[in-house]
Amino acid sequence: MEKTKIILDCDPGHDDAVAVMLAGKSPAIDLLGITVVAGNQTLEKTVRNALNVTAWLDIDVPVYAGCGQPMIREKMVAGDIHGESGLDGPVFPPLEKKAEPMHAVEFIIRTLMASDGDITMVTTGPMTNLAMAMRMEPRIVEKIRRIVLMGGSYTNGNVTPAAEFNIIADADAAYVCFTSGRPVTMVGLDVTRKVLCYPEIVERMAKVGNKASQLFVDLMAHFCKTQKEIFGWAGGPLHDPVTVACLIDPAVLTTKPMNAQVDIRSTSSYGRTNCDYFGYMGLPATADVAVDIDVEKFWDIVEQGLRNYD
Repeated sequence: MEKTKIILDCDPGHDDAVAVMLAGKSPAIDLLGITVVAGNQTLEKTVRNALNVTAWLDIDVPVYAGCGQPMIREKMVAGDIHGESGLDGPVFPPLEKKAEPMHAVEFIIRTLMASDGDITMVTTGPMTNLAMAMRMEPRIVEKIRRIVLMGGSYTNGNVTPAAEFNIIADADAAYVCFTSGRPVTMVGLDVTRKVLCYPEIVERMAKVGNKASQLFVDLMAHFCKTQKEIFGWAGGPLHDPVTVACLIDPAVLTTKPMNAQVDIRSTSSYGRTNCDYFGYMGLPATADVAVDIDVEKFWDIVEQGLRNYD
C-alpha cells in the first residue's frame, strides 16, 4: 500500500495530540514532519507539547516551531479548554528532544519545493504557517497535493455563533489557503461533534494497555472534564484526529463539494466558513466539506492507531 505523505501542522492541544498518535505509526501515513503554530496555547507551549508527545511515543519525526501570532489579528488561545500548559493532564518525563532550528514555514517551503507534488498538508490548528509559506513562496501552491484541515463549520461555530476556533484564530490565513486553488477537504464541527469521547470509549482504549493508550486516557481525563463543564457534554469531541483518520481510511467520512468562503470582512460573522450547501450561488466548488462520519469506524481507527505502538 502506498503511503500518503503528509506534513502535520498542529497546535497541541489534546485532540492534536491524538492526531499525532494516529499519524506517527500508521502504515498508511508517511509523516515527514510536524510543524507547530500558536493556537490552543502560545507557541512556546504548543511546541513543548508536540515534543513531549513525540518523545513519549518514540515517534522519530522532526518538530519545527512556526508562527507565534496570526497574520493580522490579535492572538487568541484556548486555555479554557486545554489548560495552562495547553496539554493539561498527562505528566511527562524530563524533556530531552528539541525542536529543529529551521522555522516551520521554511521547512514547509523547502519540503514542498523538493517534492513531486505528492504531499498532503494536514492542518489541525490555525492555518498561519501554511498561509505564510504560500505568501513567501507562491511556487509551493501547485506542489500541494491536497489540504486537509480541521476547521470551520457549515452550521454553527464554537467560539461565536458563526465561527470555529481554528478559523477565527487566523481567518486571514484560512482565506489564503481556501483561495489557493488547491484541493481542500474541510473537516468541520459538523462531523467532529459526532465523535464524542464518552467514558466507555476511554475504557475501551485503556484496555489496549500500552504507552499510547495510557497517554490517551490521561489526555481525555482533562479534555472530557472541561468539555462537560463548559458545554455539558459527557464526552469531549475529538476534532483533530478526524483529519488523519480520513487519510487512513477515506470511507470514514462523507463529503460534499461546496463553494466555501472564509468571511474576513464582517464583525459579527468574522471567521465563518460560508459553505453553499445547496448551491444557491451557482459558483464552482472550492472544498469537499465533510457532512457525515462513520462513528464506529472512526473509533476503530483510533483503537488501531493506539495498537500500532505495541
